[in-house]
Amino acid sequence: MMCGLFTAHISEVLVSHGNARTTVHGRLLIVQRYRQGWKQAHIAAAMGISRKCVGYWLSRYAGEGEAGLADRSSRPLHSPTRTTTLVEARVVQTRARERRGRDWIAAELGIPPRTVSRILARHHMPHLALLDPMTGALIRASKTTAVRYERSRPGELVHMDVKKLAKIPPGGGWRADGGTLGNHRSDHKTPVGYDYVHSLVDDHSRLAYCEVLPDEKGPTVVGFLTRGIAYFAAHNIPRIKRLITDNAWAYRWSLRDMCTQHGITQKFIKPHCPWQNGKVERLNRTLATEWAYRQPFTSNDERTAALADWLEHYNTERRHTALGGNPPISRLPPT
Repeated sequence: MMCGLFTAHISEVLVSHGNARTTVHGRLLIVQRYRQGWKQAHIAAAMGISRKCVGYWLSRYAGEGEAGLADRSSRPLHSPTRTTTLVEARVVQTRARERRGRDWIAAELGIPPRTVSRILARHHMPHLALLDPMTGALIRASKTTAVRYERSRPGELVHMDVKKLAKIPPGGGWRADGGTLGNHRSDHKTPVGYDYVHSLVDDHSRLAYCEVLPDEKGPTVVGFLTRGIAYFAAHNIPRIKRLITDNAWAYRWSLRDMCTQHGITQKFIKPHCPWQNGKVERLNRTLATEWAYRQPFTSNDERTAALADWLEHYNTERRHTALGGNPPISRLPPT
């Protein structure tokens, strides 16, 4: 009879959490056996739990009845060291306004990065990768699947890729006038062309070199790599040992002679596996969110001209999570 009465009550309580040794059904069995005359030691031995656990649940039942056998939150009643509501509000406002990561916010507000992470999670703030870089609106969902690796010295491995960006029409287009792409479908047949942002990233230091070029053909790729090698040499990376790219024709065939001349071993990712070239793919996303679409440019030339200053900021000032909050230049000897 008792079991039948308690079954109705169980449907109204939470299921047992993952770390609990017993469920509400097991706790009911403890009470039943104790009322049948079992000793606490015998109950503990039969159920494979400690005597203390048996005594705890019998005490809860004696004081609160059936309700005492239900799960409770393990959250403490008081948290005297919890971050104040004022600081939490500043973190949330800064994230919404600046759309920056936890390390940047932590440095600006003078609090630990982990505290920032907990505050953002507590307030259900979405990851930056899911937001529109210009408006901060939630626009996408993503999944993260990665096995992280890192070369031990600069120049051991350099990642190379190109990102295709639509050119900005005169006047700035739909981003500059505050509209949406859906409001400008009448112009979708007007060709504006594309820019090709070529990028090199050192695997160890994350030093990056980028150029906006008119195409991704063989001679263009060769010229870009030539200038990239000189840029890396000027930043105390005198030699590139390995170069990893996707399987584009220009990379596989046009760069062969040049890589042989400089003693560079070419490596290619597995087809349809861009995460194998993940560091430069991540740079592509950063380029889009912090440079190309960070603000509404009024012309294509204006956006192109802004790349040099942003690249200098990325290499010398921007905090990088994988580098302990330091910029890429911190991993290179001084020039």
